[in-house]
Amino acid sequence: MTHPRSILLGAQAGAFALPVCDHYSGVEARMRKSLALQAEMTEEFGTCVFDVTLDCEDGAPVGGEADHAVLVTELALGAAPGARVAVRVHPVDHPAFDVDVATIAGGAGHVLTHLMVPKVESVADVDRAAAALDAAGATALPLHVLIESPTAVHRAFDIAAHPRVQSLSFGLMDFVSAHGGAIPADGMSVAGQFAHPLVLRAKLDIASACHAHGKVPSHCVVTEFKDLDALRAAAKKAARELGYTRMWSIHPDQIRPILAAFAPSAREVDTAAALIERAMAADWAPVQFDGRLHDRASYRYFWQLLERAHQTGLLLPEAARALFTETITLRH
Repeated sequence: MTHPRSILLGAQAGAFALPVCDHYSGVEARMRKSLALQAEMTEEFGTCVFDVTLDCEDGAPVGGEADHAVLVTELALGAAPGARVAVRVHPVDHPAFDVDVATIAGGAGHVLTHLMVPKVESVADVDRAAAALDAAGATALPLHVLIESPTAVHRAFDIAAHPRVQSLSFGLMDFVSAHGGAIPADGMSVAGQFAHPLVLRAKLDIASACHAHGKVPSHCVVTEFKDLDALRAAAKKAARELGYTRMWSIHPDQIRPILAAFAPSAREVDTAAALIERAMAADWAPVQFDGRLHDRASYRYFWQLLERAHQTGLLLPEAARALFTETITLRH
């Protein structure tokens, strides 16, 4: 029996299957709590439903960057089996960048899922980061990058095309600040970031660039972390209207609402599971299903829906559940 991932590869948007939530923490106590929470929720859902990104850029105290890099390396190495742990390093033009990468990728590159590089402005910055990873011996470690300026948004398609890049994230606050006051402070709020034309255009450009090259678009944070209703609304809009398949969390209470917002409905899951089962029985030839003709183009969509359901911890119908084993749960 041919697995859907073998027969349905080639979809631009299906190049990578990542958890829909990327949780950031940089203070030692919070990093440890984040890793513990990830282990607890992995046991609860039966799969790792969010990444933990240990933060050097905002987490390291000034003058203590080298010590912080050692700390996050130790935390990554001590994470539970099956954990998905990444690290955000300093920008490529920061004095601490080379030490970050040498320490973290050199010491823990084999257990990390990816390295996040902030303030990427061009393909040359990506090349610089990739070369640093190679020099540290982490030649297979993917890069995630933060797009945080008008120039970077303009170059998003070229950056997304880089073979080492797996995901692009939108850096809302830096993007607004980069406009020198031309975008009001409200553009950084949970409402304004979906209303201001320049911010909205940037989000759409980044999502389009990712989907054009089979990469994962990751939506920015909601800083009003105590307003979970606002978070839910933002996550749903990002997922259903702007084409994002992943979103940042900066507080543990944001994780479950993000999972719920990006998860398909139970009805969608049942339909997708039944159709994929029918397609597999037909050796992926066209079939009739619910009065419609389906072929590999629609199979690909419904398989991606099942992957997203699995990534968000939904219980799948038995036949579909068998397609997700520990060895093939996520590609990275």
